[in-house]
Amino acid sequence: MTDPTAQPAAALSPARRRWLTVSVGALAALGGAGLAAWRLSPGPAQPDAAAQLWGATFEGLQGEPLRMADLRGRPLLLNFWATWCPPCVQELPLLDRFHAQQRGRGWQVLGLAIDQPANVHKFLQRVPLQFPLALAGLAGSDIGRALGNERGGLPFTVLFAADGSILKRKMGELTAQDLDLWATLA
Repeated sequence: MTDPTAQPAAALSPARRRWLTVSVGALAALGGAGLAAWRLSPGPAQPDAAAQLWGATFEGLQGEPLRMADLRGRPLLLNFWATWCPPCVQELPLLDRFHAQQRGRGWQVLGLAIDQPANVHKFLQRVPLQFPLALAGLAGSDIGRALGNERGGLPFTVLFAADGSILKRKMGELTAQDLDLWATLA
């Protein structure tokens, strides 16, 4: 006859169960963080990506051509964004402040909108920005991919040195800490 109050030999004590639950949770968190880091890390830039960018011309907000070659020679923070992208919209005021603080030191900031012109104009009526913007369309997506944004996600930001070489790239929303660090690089 079996004793109904006896615990099976394999039963876990409360302390052991708690340790197991915490361990499994920690492993899941590490796996999730690893997946996020993989998804948000840019791939390698194509060998001719910088040359492709510096040879490009985009449409300015008033329809004027914006030649990227004209921006070469000073550090450039290039941000790919869209009005329908919440993290993009969230970081634009931060980029605007960075532009105001760093332009006296020779920095340039350019936002390339991967969006429809009407959407950008309407957005700027609500959220005016002081740094230059241009309309990139599909050509901007192609250049972003060449620069390492293999998945085409937004926002995507690239920091260029004065000589036109790539210093840093970030997939996802920038932080003030990112910009503080980047300001020391160029």
